[in-house]
Amino acid sequence: MSHHLDSPIARQDPRLDITDFFLFRGERGTVFVMDVSHSLAGEDIPRGFHPEGRYEFKIDGDGDAVEELTYRFTFGERGPDGRQAYRMHRLTGVEAQDSHAEGTLVVEGATDRTQDLGGGARVWAGRAGDPFWIEPDVLQAVGKAVKNGTRADLEGWDPAKAVNLFAGHTVHSIVLEVSDSELLALAGPDRRISAWTLASLATDVGGWRQINRDGLPMIHPLFTQLDEDLGDRLNQGRPADDVRNYAGTVAAMIAGAVRAYGTSADPDAYGQCFAARVLPNMLPYTVGTPASYGFLQWNGRALTDNAPDVMFSTALNTPLGLGIGKESVAVEPAPVYPYVPAV
Repeated sequence: MSHHLDSPIARQDPRLDITDFFLFRGERGTVFVMDVSHSLAGEDIPRGFHPEGRYEFKIDGDGDAVEELTYRFTFGERGPDGRQAYRMHRLTGVEAQDSHAEGTLVVEGATDRTQDLGGGARVWAGRAGDPFWIEPDVLQAVGKAVKNGTRADLEGWDPAKAVNLFAGHTVHSIVLEVSDSELLALAGPDRRISAWTLASLATDVGGWRQINRDGLPMIHPLFTQLDEDLGDRLNQGRPADDVRNYAGTVAAMIAGAVRAYGTSADPDAYGQCFAARVLPNMLPYTVGTPASYGFLQWNGRALTDNAPDVMFSTALNTPLGLGIGKESVAVEPAPVYPYVPAV
C-alpha cells in the first residue's frame, strides 16, 4: 500500500489516514491531491473528513526541508446528504510552520462541488475512486525481505493471477490547483519545490496531534509493515529531522535485502545511497513540467504513475513487478479537473 492504513495511530480513525499524495501539472497550474478515509477500513465507520481534523499541503522552496507555504483545510460535520463545509487557509513564512498560526482565509466551500479561487486556482473535495493499485502477495513479500534482509519470497506466486487489492474501493480526496506563479515565488531558478502532506487532530488542551505524514509513495510499505512503532514515529516527525532520525535504519534495511540479492558489490553503500534519495521524505517537483514518478526520475507524481514497481525495484536493486498496472483500477482518473475519479 502506498500509505493506506499504515500505522496503529493512523488506523484509529481512517478519516485522518493519508492514503496517497499526488503532485502534477494540471490544466491551469500545479495540482496537489491528498486522499484519505479509505473504504478498505470498513463502511460501518465514519467516512469523509474529520470535523476535528486538519489537512495540510506543505511546500518547501529553498531546499531546507522546512515549509515556506502551507495550504490548510478544515471541515465541518457531515450532513445528512454526506456533504461537508470546508475552509482553506494559506500560511506563508514562519506562519507556515506554526500549528497555532491562523494564516489567511482563502475560501469557504462545500464538498462535491468545484470552488473557483480566481487566478486559475480552484478546489474540489469529495469521494472518489481509489486511483492506486497494489498486489498483496508482492507487497507482503517485499516488506518481509526489507525487514529480514532476505530475497522477496514469491515462490508459487503467478503474476498472471495478480489482483488489485484496492479495485472498487473509494477514498475522500482534496484536490487543490494553484497557479504556477504562486509556487515559483518560493522556488529558485531551477523551479524546484518539495512537498508533503499532514493530517492532524485537535487535542483537548487546544493543540494539534500529528497523525499522518506523506511525501514519497511506498515508504511505509517498504519499512513499516513489520515494525509499526517505526510507522508511528515516521508519521509523527518532520522532514527536516528525517536524515538524522532514520537514515541509518533505512540504509541498513536496504543493504540487507540487496546483499541477499547479490546485485551490488557494496550493499552498504547502496543502502546509504537509497537513504539519501528518500530522505528527507518529500516529493520533489519542477513547477510547470509534466509529472513522472518513474525509474528515470522522481518529478512529482501523476495519478497513473506505477509507484510500486518503481520503489520495490529500486529498493531491492533488482527488477520486480506487481503483474498489474493502471488498467487494474476500477474507475480511471480523468484528464480534466478534478482529475480524480469522482464517484
